[in-house]
Amino acid sequence: QVQLVESGGGLVQPGGSLRLSCAASGFTFSNYYMSWYRQGPGKERELVSSINSRGGTTSYADSVKGRFTISRDNAKNTLYLQMNSLKPEDTAVYYCNAKFVTLSYWGQGTQVTVSS
Repeated sequence: QVQLVESGGGLVQPGGSLRLSCAASGFTFSNYYMSWYRQGPGKERELVSSINSRGGTTSYADSVKGRFTISRDNAKNTLYLQMNSLKPEDTAVYYCNAKFVTLSYWGQGTQVTVSS
């Protein structure tokens, strides 16, 4: 059974940091292209960051470039998103996504709220 379980969300003040994790099971994690998406209140889901299967290539939305870092540990079947210098506009539910050819899996999401 395929599972993607996000964790690490919470309430943080502006300027603070959080580290999200996405634990994968039920598929060969190291073969999959992984991404973080987010959906803010009243907004559409948007791509935040992606990383290729070996972790050598990453990409970021302009809005998070320089503040967020995506990484993966294929030995632990886990995807990470280190989020620094958080802003109120980063408030959203964050989802991890696994993609391989026509296969695509989603986690249930973790809430990140940036507020003073």
